[in-house]
Amino acid sequence: MTETAAIPQWHVVGDWFDVCKCSIPCPCTYAQPPTFGDCDGVLAWRIREGRYGDVSLDGLNVLMLGSFVGNVWGEHSDSYAAVFLDERADDSQRGALGKIFGGEAGGWPARLVEMLAPEIRGLEFSPITISVDDDLAGWRAELPGRIVARGEALTGPTTPEGARVRTINPPGAETGPGQIVTWGRALADQVDAYGFTWDWEGRSSKHIPFDWSGPG
Repeated sequence: MTETAAIPQWHVVGDWFDVCKCSIPCPCTYAQPPTFGDCDGVLAWRIREGRYGDVSLDGLNVLMLGSFVGNVWGEHSDSYAAVFLDERADDSQRGALGKIFGGEAGGWPARLVEMLAPEIRGLEFSPITISVDDDLAGWRAELPGRIVARGEALTGPTTPEGARVRTINPPGAETGPGQIVTWGRALADQVDAYGFTWDWEGRSSKHIPFDWSGPG
């Protein structure tokens, strides 16, 4: 049996967002170099519905800290990451999350891992909380004492009330092709874990849905 054949069919749907070092809007989503030539950020995934074979992944969360220099979609270097998986997951769910987000299970995450090729500073199961407003007014994630990430939808004097500032089919969508980005502003971006340390606010944040499947 091949390694790919050993991976069951899987499908996860949910919300992804980040808060990062870049100015608004983050150039990386337009497949351009980051504002300051390098980028550090918090990336959060909330699985609304998901299955890995017979294993349900509904409601589980994943956080990642990431850092790189250069254009993430082109030439880049010094790529580092730390990954936090939901401690509520049982053994089967933990194995599934590890394979999907580690790239072993194929699909878009495999392409992203291959492209980034980060040096992993840490991987652990942690008490992650992630929430996203149904109307996308805001989003937030926390790992107590180590990570706080909060963003609010971008608005301004000419934005209709309740409308969202969006980009359709961005050239550098972190969750894959054909997505819709909702732009935001970081209210909090505080990190102290695995050598990643920063405390910013007022910089870029964005929400993008994800809809992934594999192993193909």
